Amino acid sequence: GCFECCIKCLGGIPYASLIATILLYAGVALFCGCGHEALSGTVNILQTYFEMTRSAADVIDVFTMIDIFKYVIYGVAAAFFVYGILLMVEGFFTTGAIKDLYGDFKITTCGRCVSAWFIMLTYIFMLAWLGVTAFTSLPVYMYFNLWTICRNATIVDGANLCLDLRQYGIVTIGEEKKVCTSSESFIKMCDSNELNMTFHLFIVALAGAGAAVIAMVHYLMVLSANWAYVKDACRMQKYEDIKSKEEQELHDIHSTRSKERLNAYT
Repeated sequence: GCFECCIKCLGGIPYASLIATILLYAGVALFCGCGHEALSGTVNILQTYFEMTRSAADVIDVFTMIDIFKYVIYGVAAAFFVYGILLMVEGFFTTGAIKDLYGDFKITTCGRCVSAWFIMLTYIFMLAWLGVTAFTSLPVYMYFNLWTICRNATIVDGANLCLDLRQYGIVTIGEEKKVCTSSESFIKMCDSNELNMTFHLFIVALAGAGAAVIAMVHYLMVLSANWAYVKDACRMQKYEDIKSKEEQELHDIHSTRSKERLNAYT
């Protein structure tokens, strides 16, 4: 009995939703954790090697934007942790094994509306994660350019290459924040582990955002299959109700005729 109970419990697990949830949590964890540390490393690089300082409290500068991005990361981590749990619960209640475990169930209009709502919400989140992935590729591109300049400076002797933050929109046109290969700060930045660590953290964050997109696509397939299952179950339920009603009517008619014949014979 214990073995059969374990088999039934394992059969009731929505494995497709479980895989999508694990992929979603892994992607969100990589994006939020590595993205947060990469932003902190960016702040240190800007302050140490580019000699940038925070502006007044009423001015929105690059440091304020980085702080805002960090708070957004906190919200994303909490929101998708809850959303993953909700999708897992939805998967449990729509899987066919639940019917075998707890007997027949009724498909309500509310259940169909919840499944449709999850499909629409997951599609919107998928588009949002596509935008996050595209946005995360920007710092990867910027750090790749910086890494390429550091590599070319060691290969080509006498080359004076410069990196100006104004071309990335980090500072205004009136400010001049740049470092060149001939400066000592640039050499220290290229030799530091902080630059390589921040660059690789942004790459991992980009991979995490891509994993979240794949998880959203996986969820869309699972939710669409669940919606089709709920819809077919609803039709089957209506068919069984109509069939049962017709059989009851035929039984009543047959019983009535039998009584009439018996009364006539009597």
